Amino acid sequence: MTKDIIIALDQGTTSSRTIAYDKEGDEVTSAQQSFEQLFPDNGWVEHNPEVIWQSQYKTIEQVLAQGITVGQIAGIGITNQRETTIVWDRTTGQPIYNAIVWQDRRTALFCDGLKSQGHSDVIQNKTGLIIDAYFSASKIRWILDHVEGARGLAQKGDLCFGTVDTWLIYKLTEGRVFVTDVSNASRTMLFNIHDLSWDEELLNIFDIPKAMLPEVKSSSEIYGYTNLFGSKIPIAGIAGDQQAALFGQLCTKKGMVKNTYGTGCFLLMNTGKKPVLSQNQLLTTIAWQINGKTQYALEGSVFVGGAAVQWLRDGLNIIDDAKAIEALAKEVDDSNGLVVVPAFTGLGAPYWDPYARGSIMGITRATTKAHIARATLEGIALQVYDIVKAMENDANMHIKGLRVDGGASANNLLLQIQSDIFNCEVVRPKNLETTALGAAYLAGLAVGLYQSKKQLRKQWEADQVVTPNTDSSKQQQLINQWHKAVKRSKNWLE
Repeated sequence: MTKDIIIALDQGTTSSRTIAYDKEGDEVTSAQQSFEQLFPDNGWVEHNPEVIWQSQYKTIEQVLAQGITVGQIAGIGITNQRETTIVWDRTTGQPIYNAIVWQDRRTALFCDGLKSQGHSDVIQNKTGLIIDAYFSASKIRWILDHVEGARGLAQKGDLCFGTVDTWLIYKLTEGRVFVTDVSNASRTMLFNIHDLSWDEELLNIFDIPKAMLPEVKSSSEIYGYTNLFGSKIPIAGIAGDQQAALFGQLCTKKGMVKNTYGTGCFLLMNTGKKPVLSQNQLLTTIAWQINGKTQYALEGSVFVGGAAVQWLRDGLNIIDDAKAIEALAKEVDDSNGLVVVPAFTGLGAPYWDPYARGSIMGITRATTKAHIARATLEGIALQVYDIVKAMENDANMHIKGLRVDGGASANNLLLQIQSDIFNCEVVRPKNLETTALGAAYLAGLAVGLYQSKKQLRKQWEADQVVTPNTDSSKQQQLINQWHKAVKRSKNWLE
């Protein structure tokens, strides 16, 4: 039987999915399982690691039950929610605490303390990251400090730390393989992105024993094999979810940018073979490593993207369905001077202001719900604009186009607004599941199902190419109004 199927495990924050792809990169079948979110205290978010594993395992079984045979599978690729932290006993394989999820804020005060102690520069220079509870290091420290006996076990080398990719591979290989890849390692705040190793100075700052940490591998190689499904299958690709999406979009050349329009927005720019440390409060991260060659990226996040549309639906009842916003916004030619700043949970990059609040400015008696709908789409697009401009300044280059995915990328008016603001093409691919596809591509390259990135680029197809359709002076006026509104949202209490 020909081994012409790649299985991608897409382990997300609220669900686990398995998608089977053929050698053309087309989806054959898939399965998905949601799992419980745990909120034990204010600002705390946890998952049961065994539940994560069981949900992922069940989706693999479901895909195999839908006509995919083990003999067809050339390899497995894994992509995962990043930064989420799991610590388990090396002897028993049992977690010593729940997974602390990337969203969890329990270590925020600890991180504030690191800043006040003057560690910000050394941490950013070595890791590319801004000190924040978002990343794994402070979460590991919390577990060592709060689980009885944990520190002693860690010092003896009896504990394992892993992000979700590491945990899944450990379970798939029944404890034989303890690895991560460079993209996930670069999100821990313990990994030196220049010399590609766990950093002794950072480990000392966080007081974390090196013996806990997995071996760091490239993003595309055979790490080991799983025998859980009746035949030996190689595990051959790993990337954190946003890096996997960048690869799935085939943004493999320096200067290419992708944006995922989800509840928030995640933007990554491929910056090539050298890390670019941001002067604009963006994150520098490893995109992937293939055949010994490491690619880097700049990353910025918008806290509220599609969530702004959900607010129009659930909070204001302006629309009955999220998809209805496009038709409503099209009822008017412009927002008539209205500006919506969707800073419901503060502003992300490049502002990083947790105290900013959402605002609607420029309301007149002529304002209608259609104007509010259109201004909301503009607010999403303008947040993306701010991040890309920061990326351009950091990388000293101008983007030539933007590749998009995620649920809100189905909104053609949003893409038109985005294209007009940037005055460049915005391209939506035929396959919107770019995260899982990226993991499949990485695994397929490692096992030889795909021969090269050049071959993959030929497979990539656009569904929609949106070109600018407005004069630049009108767009500059919109951008100027936006920045004035952002300033007022940041200073709303003054």
